[in-house]
Amino acid sequence: MQGRIDMQSASTRQPPCPAISGTVYGVVLNDRASLNSIGAALEDAPYKGAPKAPVMYIKPRNTLTGSGAVVQLPAGADAVEIGATVGILIGRPAARLHAADAMSVIAGFALVADLSLPHASYYRPAIREKCFDASCPVGNVAAADLAGDLRELVLQTTIDDRLVAQWPLAHLVRDVPQLLADITEFMSLDTGDMVLVGVPYLAPQAVAGSRVQVGANRPELGTLTFSIAAEGGKA
Repeated sequence: MQGRIDMQSASTRQPPCPAISGTVYGVVLNDRASLNSIGAALEDAPYKGAPKAPVMYIKPRNTLTGSGAVVQLPAGADAVEIGATVGILIGRPAARLHAADAMSVIAGFALVADLSLPHASYYRPAIREKCFDASCPVGNVAAADLAGDLRELVLQTTIDDRLVAQWPLAHLVRDVPQLLADITEFMSLDTGDMVLVGVPYLAPQAVAGSRVQVGANRPELGTLTFSIAAEGGKA
């Protein structure tokens, strides 16, 4: 039937994800707009202050998929947040980096959609909300020297041919070199790991049947496209 996506195509026949041999680490609360949106609540319990170090989580292997994916909503979910971001692919082991030399460990960059079920709190690990199958579509990896000045990069999210968000990396609290320096101060990164630079708080939402595209003002990064299906594959 037209408009239906079968169960198998939405799971076992997902497009391959670009070669990420290590772990994918996400970061939240790394842009000024998100911090401003939460506002004074950051000073109250449970947070009791803005973060002093990167706030991180993991997107496990089951979440990874490539451009062209069909992402099924988990049981009971009727919408998903589209967190357009950039993934930094690590090219060699990295520990105790300084911001001045952090870019030397980068093998490339990719457009990524960090998908999450809507949730308001970052205090406890949002495993159900952020770790469902195919919740991390990853675009093609562009060589590190093709991304240009990342501070000038602007990400665009389009849902059903309508531009719903633009997110400039100039708004990051920690830019890419500083983020890598702060992360590797307390943990090592290995070849094949990927670090997502951050996602906007309360990102735009898509529903079953939506077709999503993430792009940027750097054509070298290409575009990342995928669609959202209901549980069981019904678009």
